[in-house]
Amino acid sequence: MTENETDGAVRSPAPLVKVRRKSRSKARRRLRSRLLRLALGTGIFILAAGACAAWLAHRADQIKTHLEATTVLLPAVQQKLLDGDVQGGQAVLGELQDHATAAREAGTDPLWRAASGIPWLGANFSAVTAVSLSADDVVQGAVTPLVSTFDSASWEDLAPEAGKIDAAALRAASPALGTAARTVQLSYDRLAAIDKSSLLPQIAGPLAEASATLDEARGTLNAAAATGKVLPPMLGMDGPRNYLVLVQNSAELRATGGIPGAVAIINTDNGAIKLTDQASAGDVGTFDPPLEVPEDQERIFTKRLGTQLQNVNLTPDFPTAAMTAGSMWEKSHPGTKIDGVIALDPVVLANLLRATGPVALKDPALVALMQPTGLPTVLSADNVVKTLLSDSYAALPDPGLQDDYFAGVASEVFTALAAGQGDAKKLIEELIRSSEQGRLYVWSAKPEEQRVVSPTAVAGTVAGSEKARTSFGLYFNDGTGAKMDYYVRLTAQLVQTCTPDGGSAVTLRVTMSNTAPVDAAASLPKYVTGQGIFGVKPGWVRTNVIAYGPGRSLLEKARVAGDPAQLSSFQQDQRPVAVLTTEIGPGESAAVEIDFSQIAQEADLKLDVTPTLQSTEDVVQSPVRANTCRAH
Repeated sequence: MTENETDGAVRSPAPLVKVRRKSRSKARRRLRSRLLRLALGTGIFILAAGACAAWLAHRADQIKTHLEATTVLLPAVQQKLLDGDVQGGQAVLGELQDHATAAREAGTDPLWRAASGIPWLGANFSAVTAVSLSADDVVQGAVTPLVSTFDSASWEDLAPEAGKIDAAALRAASPALGTAARTVQLSYDRLAAIDKSSLLPQIAGPLAEASATLDEARGTLNAAAATGKVLPPMLGMDGPRNYLVLVQNSAELRATGGIPGAVAIINTDNGAIKLTDQASAGDVGTFDPPLEVPEDQERIFTKRLGTQLQNVNLTPDFPTAAMTAGSMWEKSHPGTKIDGVIALDPVVLANLLRATGPVALKDPALVALMQPTGLPTVLSADNVVKTLLSDSYAALPDPGLQDDYFAGVASEVFTALAAGQGDAKKLIEELIRSSEQGRLYVWSAKPEEQRVVSPTAVAGTVAGSEKARTSFGLYFNDGTGAKMDYYVRLTAQLVQTCTPDGGSAVTLRVTMSNTAPVDAAASLPKYVTGQGIFGVKPGWVRTNVIAYGPGRSLLEKARVAGDPAQLSSFQQDQRPVAVLTTEIGPGESAAVEIDFSQIAQEADLKLDVTPTLQSTEDVVQSPVRANTCRAH
């Protein structure tokens, strides 16, 4: 039987051929169907991806447009309010709110959030979302309540008038200020937490700008919120207060600015402000045994901190200096209670005179004393610093008369302020400027108030605060025993380098120049040069330089003019402290370098300095950063 035979029957091969052809035809149809489905799926995916990309691009354009609008409108609102146009400010605020809300909606779009999970690029979408959220939070949670506050409060009420400040408006505004400060702080924290290492430049740049803006705003608002909380009770709205005022003489440097020369007592009672007493710091006397001061600071600055009022601010920690000064006054004036201490320098007086305009000395005895000396009896922003810190020493060889003149000027400026002389808006601006320059300090003896003041610029704290943990400090104490610091010019700069283990080291570079005339020993008053009483050649300047590193960093070594320098090493609140001494003659300069290592990741290249006659901007140079260090 052949292969085509079955049961004796012979079959044709044609049916098998047809079966095979049919099978191949089905296979081809299935293949075409699969290819068609694949093509359709791919096409749909491409179309969907294109649509998603187009939608994301549309959202990106929306976010960019609305955020740019907020950066334009926000200062416009501020300017309207400063101009007193509250209604105009509210109108601009409406536009600002619309743009901020639209930016938030675009930045939190479900597809935009989903894009945050894309490898490599997702972090950029997340960063933009954070910026849009922060922008809306700041507008709704900070700007809006502040505008409402401006609508119900007259900020000119904060300026004195007829010897009184009406702080009721500030007390009413305090909750809004607190809300605004917290909102901006949370928004800043959100942006600060973003890992910027994987961001595209187009995202990293605007993010850095937004962070910097919020950083500046949080400082201002934190200070405003603190002011709103503590100023009303400090003005005596809850009972009378007494404040010791230290007028610091920058011609003889101390760590917080200058030696306290003239002092005064100011009384506040329900907003009324009175100058009740004046004296020279020398009148307070010498304390033996010295008053107790914190041990870590006594090791650095010796027991001198507690011996005389003139030495309380050898330490840069103003709360310590203020507490000690207040105790000294109370001990030398039994029955007097000091509720707080305020410190300022002649540059602050100049700033205030920009607001009040010129003031005249009115004390007949003081005017009669000044007339034969040629010293001005009318003080202005242009002449007060030179008059107090230079001319008065040539005209008044008696230190007691110098202190009387200094106190008289400070008294007349205070009287003009209390009377409401000058421009109220300008006064507030100059007070803010003085605090930002580190020239105005405030301490409260009330613990609950001091806790609020402590994080602000006016606290002058070098221990226990965020600034103390993360920043550097450079302070100066005169060692000449005279008034030669009027002629000293300074610069300071932080220079970062990377260590082999990927960490960070920082060198603090300081230049000090003595600009006194070459014949200073003969041409300057003996009281200015010191006459060599403390072992310093007349015309020369001896300075004790004190440098603080950030918390938990290490002090390494120091150099003067490139040569190894003798260095004393201390610790204060886990901060390394370096102390060294320089002496420079007329026309000479000294270059000091102090090295710190093991700089923590959270540390920043910010430098706090003793305020001098120079502006802080002239003294503190931009830091040199090493961007490849692991810590930064």
